[in-house]
Amino acid sequence: MNTAVKIWKTILPFIKNKYIITFLVFLIWLLFFDRNNLVDRIKELSYYNQLEKDKKYFKERIDEDSKRLEQLKTNNKNLEKFAREQYFMKKADEDIFVVVEEN
Repeated sequence: MNTAVKIWKTILPFIKNKYIITFLVFLIWLLFFDRNNLVDRIKELSYYNQLEKDKKYFKERIDEDSKRLEQLKTNNKNLEKFAREQYFMKKADEDIFVVVEEN
């Protein structure tokens, strides 16, 4: 006999079983068509993981900025350095030269 016929004869009893058909239809419904289907769950899990990474990044930034702010509030030399670097502030008798590095 042909191999395809042998395979068909072994699968045919399972296909005729109404419980297996019902289970397969239910499984397909859950995986693809339900409101909480597998495809959407995978997308949401990926989005959740990205949000967790962002949360960790922003917490680190908040900690760094809080430390920097505390340094600026407590030390006038740090405040002056920050103002000169970030806002190009200068004293009356100084000139500022901005150097831009090109790659």
